[in-house]
Amino acid sequence: MLDTDTDEIHPLFQGAPQTTEFKKLRKRIVRYTREAIDQYGMLERREDGSVPKWLVCLSGGKDSYTLLAVLHELKWRGLLPVDLLACNLDQGQPGFPATVLPEFLERMQVPHRIEYQDTYSIVMDKIPQGRTFCALCSRLRRGNLYRIAREEGCSAVVLGHHRDDILETFFMNLFHGGRLATMPPKLVNEEGDLFLFRPLAHVAEADCEKFARAMNYPIIPCDLCGSQDGLQRQQVKQILDGWESNSPGRRQIMFRALMNARPSHLLDPKLFDFTGLELKNFDNPMESEEIPQLR
Repeated sequence: MLDTDTDEIHPLFQGAPQTTEFKKLRKRIVRYTREAIDQYGMLERREDGSVPKWLVCLSGGKDSYTLLAVLHELKWRGLLPVDLLACNLDQGQPGFPATVLPEFLERMQVPHRIEYQDTYSIVMDKIPQGRTFCALCSRLRRGNLYRIAREEGCSAVVLGHHRDDILETFFMNLFHGGRLATMPPKLVNEEGDLFLFRPLAHVAEADCEKFARAMNYPIIPCDLCGSQDGLQRQQVKQILDGWESNSPGRRQIMFRALMNARPSHLLDPKLFDFTGLELKNFDNPMESEEIPQLR
C-alpha cells in the first residue's frame, strides 16, 4: 500500500494536493504503471548486476509530465531499479517556449538532456499543403531519440503514450489501415539494440490530465499537429468520446479486449492453423464421446 501522507518524496511532488481525491489518483497511476512494467517485462535482469538506464522522453505535455513523476516515485520506493535521464527534443517549432522545460527540470533536480534538431523545417518542406504532419514528424523524432539514447548509454527509450492513445491507434488501424494493430507497451527497435517502453499503457488519459493539472506542471501544447483540423486521430477520439458518453466505462472494456485476443476466433491464417483443424475420430468408440440418442 502506498503511503502518500509522508513527506514529499521528490521535488516533482512539491505542493502536491493533500485531498483524498488526489491521493487516490496518484496511487492509481502508480499502481497501473507498476502493473504494466511488471506485466510486459520492462525491467531488465542483467547478469553483471549493472543498472539499466532509461531515456524518458519529455515533450512538455500532460502525459510526459505524468510519466516522469510516476517513474521517479517508483524509483524512490525501490520498485524501479533503473537510472532515469529526462530528454526533450526541441524540434524547432516557431514559438516553442525553449526555456520552459530546462528551467523546470533544473528546478525539479531531474537529470536531463535538451537536444535541438530543426525537424520542423524538414516536415514543412516535405509534406504538401493540407496533409497531416504526424507520420514524418514522429519518424524524425524517433530517429533522434534513438541516437540520443545510444549516446547516453541508455537501453530503453520511454514514451508517455497512455491507454487512450493505444485504443485510438487500434481504431485508426482498423478504420484506415485495414489491420488489427496498435502501439505495443514494449518493443525492440529495428536495429535490435534498444527497447521502447510505454509504462502508462494502462493509465487513462483523463487521469494524466487531472494529475498534471493538479501538480500545476507547465504544460506545452503541440501546436504543429493540434492546429490541423480533421485529423484521423481527432475523428477517432470524438467517436470514442461519444461511446463513452453513452456508456460510461466503454473505453476500459474495449481496452481489456486488446489484452484478450483469441486468434482462433479471428480470420488471420498466419496466427491460427485453420487448415489443420480436424474432426474428432468417431470410428473408434473408445476415443469418442457418448452421443445422446434422440427420442
